[in-house]
Amino acid sequence: MVNTHRKLILNIYCSAIILPQICICSQFTSSSNDQYNENPGVFPVATNGEPFPWRELRLPTKVIPLHYDLFVHPNLTSLDFVASEKIEVLVRDTTQFIILHSHGLEIMNATLQSEEDLRYKKSGEKLTVLSYPAHQQIALLVPEKLMADLRYSVAIDFQAKLADGFEGFYKSTYRTLGGETRTIAVTDFEPTHARMAFPCFDEPLFKANFSIKIRRESRHIALSNMPKVKTIEREGGLLEDHFETTVKMSTYLVAYIVCDFASVSGTASSGVKVSIYASPDKWSQTHYALEASLKLLDFYENYFNIHYPLPKLDLVAIPDFESGAMENWGLVTYRETSLLFDPKTSSTSDKLWVTKVIAHELAHQWFGNLVTMEWWNDIWLNEGFATYMELISVNVTYPELQFGACLLNMLKDFLSEEKFKKGIIHYLKKFSYRNAKNDDLWSSLSNSCLESDFTSGGFCYSDSKTTSNTLTFLEENVEVKDIMTTWTRQKGIPLVVVEQEGRLLKLRQERFLNGVFRDDPEWGALQERYLWHIPVTYSTSSSNAIHRHLLTSKTDTLYLPEKTSWVKLNVDSNGYYIVHYEAHGWDQLIAVLNQNHTLLRPKDRIGLIHDAFQLVSAGRLTLDKALDLTHYLQHETSIPALLRGLDYLESFYHTMDRRNISDITENLKCYLLQYFKPVIDMQSWSDEGSVWDRRLRSSLLKLACYLNYAPCIRKATELFSQWMESSGKLNIPTDVLKIVYSVGAQTTEGWNYLLEQYGLSLSGAEKNKILYALSTSKHQEKLIKLIDLGMEGKVIKTQDLASLLYAIARNPKGQQLAWNFVKENWTHLLERFELSSFPMRIIISGTTSHFSSKDELQEVKLFFESLQTQGSYLEVFQIVLETISKNIKWLEKNLPSLRNWLLISI
Repeated sequence: MVNTHRKLILNIYCSAIILPQICICSQFTSSSNDQYNENPGVFPVATNGEPFPWRELRLPTKVIPLHYDLFVHPNLTSLDFVASEKIEVLVRDTTQFIILHSHGLEIMNATLQSEEDLRYKKSGEKLTVLSYPAHQQIALLVPEKLMADLRYSVAIDFQAKLADGFEGFYKSTYRTLGGETRTIAVTDFEPTHARMAFPCFDEPLFKANFSIKIRRESRHIALSNMPKVKTIEREGGLLEDHFETTVKMSTYLVAYIVCDFASVSGTASSGVKVSIYASPDKWSQTHYALEASLKLLDFYENYFNIHYPLPKLDLVAIPDFESGAMENWGLVTYRETSLLFDPKTSSTSDKLWVTKVIAHELAHQWFGNLVTMEWWNDIWLNEGFATYMELISVNVTYPELQFGACLLNMLKDFLSEEKFKKGIIHYLKKFSYRNAKNDDLWSSLSNSCLESDFTSGGFCYSDSKTTSNTLTFLEENVEVKDIMTTWTRQKGIPLVVVEQEGRLLKLRQERFLNGVFRDDPEWGALQERYLWHIPVTYSTSSSNAIHRHLLTSKTDTLYLPEKTSWVKLNVDSNGYYIVHYEAHGWDQLIAVLNQNHTLLRPKDRIGLIHDAFQLVSAGRLTLDKALDLTHYLQHETSIPALLRGLDYLESFYHTMDRRNISDITENLKCYLLQYFKPVIDMQSWSDEGSVWDRRLRSSLLKLACYLNYAPCIRKATELFSQWMESSGKLNIPTDVLKIVYSVGAQTTEGWNYLLEQYGLSLSGAEKNKILYALSTSKHQEKLIKLIDLGMEGKVIKTQDLASLLYAIARNPKGQQLAWNFVKENWTHLLERFELSSFPMRIIISGTTSHFSSKDELQEVKLFFESLQTQGSYLEVFQIVLETISKNIKWLEKNLPSLRNWLLISI
C-alpha cells in the first residue's frame, strides 16, 4: 500500500489441488488443550453475558481455513448488503469452538457440516454464536467436539450497512459531468478490515482460496480478484457474476467492487490482460496508466523470472480512497490522483507520482501477495521491497528519473547487484504462496541456491555452503543476518564520525539523534547498546576507486593506501547512514565544492548537502558551516543537487516567515533572489525539456513567485487573466499551472473563480493544484470557507480534508486557524476518521509540527492531556511534542548564526 508513505501488494497462484495436510499445517503452532477448558474463569464476557472461550488478540490455530465460498449482494440505493459464506476448514486439534474475526456484521445464522454431512447432503447443525467486540471476534460453539485432521464446512449468513469511511466494504460517490451523484461499492481490507465485510480468519498467516459471487443491477459491473466465469440472471432483473477461484492468499488481499466504470485494456508480453478502470467521464485519463502498467509488468516478470500468476490485472481509480493505493491481488485500487493522468493538467511531477505508485503496487504482486509476512511486525518485508523495486523498475523503464532506495539499496551495493537479485529470486520461489519472516530473507540473500538445484540432482555453485548463511566479503566470512538484524531491530540510523590524520582514517559510530545534543543529559543513555554493522564506502582525492569496509565495532582505524587531501564517505549515498567529518574534514570538502564541484560525484554532492543540515539539527555542525557549503550551488550543474540545496534554504525561509522574524525573512529573500536570479531568469513558462529540467522549472518559479519576484508575479498574473478570459479553456503549461493558480488566488475574483472551477474539474491533478492555490489566500474568511467545505464533504471530498488542513497550516495566515479548528472540532473529526487512521495522523501532526515556541508547546500539550487518550495513539502525540521541542531548540541554537551569516553573505 502507498501513503507516503503507506505504503502495496499482489499474491501469486497456488494449485487448487489439496496438498498433504502436513504441508498445510506446518506453518501453524498450537497448544494441545482448549484454553477454555484449562481455566474458564479468566475469560472475557460475550455481549450476551456468557463467557467468551478465547482471551487472546491473535486467533487460535486449532482450526485453519482452506477455502471460502463468498456471496455478496450490495444495494447501492439502501446502502447496505446481504451476504453468505461457506468456509471449508481443517481441524488440527480437537476443539469445541471456532474463533473468527467479525466487526460490525449482523450474523443471521451459522451452521456446521462435517465431511460426512456433505457427502450424504445432510443439513448442517445450528451453531451458537458469541460475540466479543473488544477483539472483533466471534466464537462459533459446536454441539460436539470437532475432531482433529478432519474437514468441516461452516456456513454463515450475515448483513451490514456499507461503511461510511474508507475501510471494509464501503460506499464511494462521484459526480458526472451532468451533475448527477452516483454511488459505487468498494473494498479496502489492509491490514485488518476484511472482517468488516465477511467473518473470516483475518490474519496474514491464514491463507486460503476464495470463490466469489456478486449480485448486482444490470447498470453496474462487478470486479474481483479473478476473471469472471459466468453471469446468471436472477429475479427482479438482477445479475449474479461468478468469478474464478483465487490462488491461495491472505484475507487482506481479497477485493470486489460494484460500479459503472469504463475501462481501457491491453495485453502484456506474457499474455496477461491488463485493464484500467475509471468513472466514465474520466476514461480519457486512463491511457498513460495502461502504458506504464504494461511496461512495468513486463519488467517485473523478466526481473524475477517468475510469471505473474493470474490471468488478469485490473487497476481501478476510486473516487474516495484513504491511501495512495492498495495492492489487492489482481484488482489493485488507487486514489484517482495516483492512477489517472490528464495531459492538459497533469505535470511531470504528477506523471512521476503515477508511475511510482503503479510500480510500487505491481511489485507487491510478488512481495506481499506471492510471499507474505507472517505478521504485521514484518510489514517492511512487503513495503520495503515494494519501495525498492518501485525505484529499480522506474530507473530501468524511465532511466532519466535517477533514484536509489536507502536500506535495501545499501544491501544490494554491499552484496553486489547480481547476488542480491539472485537472492530475492530465491526468496520468492522458495516461499511462493507462503508466509515468511526476516530471517528467511537473510538466508536467501546469503545463499541463492534453490532447493530444486539439489532435489533434481543438479548442481549449484555458490560462494557459500548451502547449509550456511555466510558469504565472503573482503576475504572474511560474514552473515547477512548478523548485519541486517542490527538495522531491523534498532530504532533510527547510525552516524559515522570520521577524522583523517595523514594516512590514518579514524572511524567512530554513534546513534544519530536529531534534536538531542551531546551536552544534553539524556544523550548518553540514548546511545547505550546501539551498534550497527555498517558497510562503509569511501573515495579520496587520489583516485576514483571505491574502497569498502564493514564497520562492526564502535571505533576502527583504516590505513589509506596513499596520501590524500580529502576523503568522502558513503559513495553515491548508497549507505543508510549519516557522515560527520571532524577536524578540517568539512572545510576540505567545502573547498573542493567551491574550486571544482565536479571532482565529487553528483550523488555525493547531494549526500553532503543532506548530511550537513541533518548534523545541524543534531548539534554536530554549526549552521553557518552548512550554509557555507551551499555557496557553490549557483554553479551547480546537477539539477537534483541544486534542488536539494534549495529545499533546505526554502524551508528556512518558510520557518522564519511563519515565526514573523521579519529581518531574517527579508535578508533570506534577498539572498535567494541574488544568488539564484540567473537560473530563475533562465526558466521558460513551458513544458519543454527533460524530466529534471521541468522539475527545476516548477520549483524555481514557485519559489520566485512566493518571494514576490516581480517578473514571476507579472507573468503568472498575465497567464491567469488569459485563462479566466477563456472561461478556463486556455491550456496553461502543466509545470507552471500550480504557480499560476496560486498567484491568481490572491485576488477575491481569482479565488472565487478557482473555487468554481474546482467543482467543475474532472482532473484530480488539477483539483489538487487548485486546492493548494486556494489554501494560500491571506484572507482568513476564505480559509475558513475551505475548511467548512472539507467538513461538509461534497465540493471538497472528506478524503482531501487532511491534506487541506496541512496546507492551510503551512500558510502563515492559516497556521493558528487550522490548529484552532482541530481543537474545536475534535469530536467531529473523530466521527469521520478513526484516531489511528492515516488522515488523522496527518491532521494531528500537520497542524502542530511546525510550531516552534514554548507557548505553542504548552498549548498543544494541555490539549493532548485533556483528551485522556490511551494506547498507541499516545505515541503520535508524543512525537508531535518532541517535534515542537526540537523546533524550539533549533531556533534557540541557530537563529543568531543564521542572522549573522545572512548579513555577511548579502
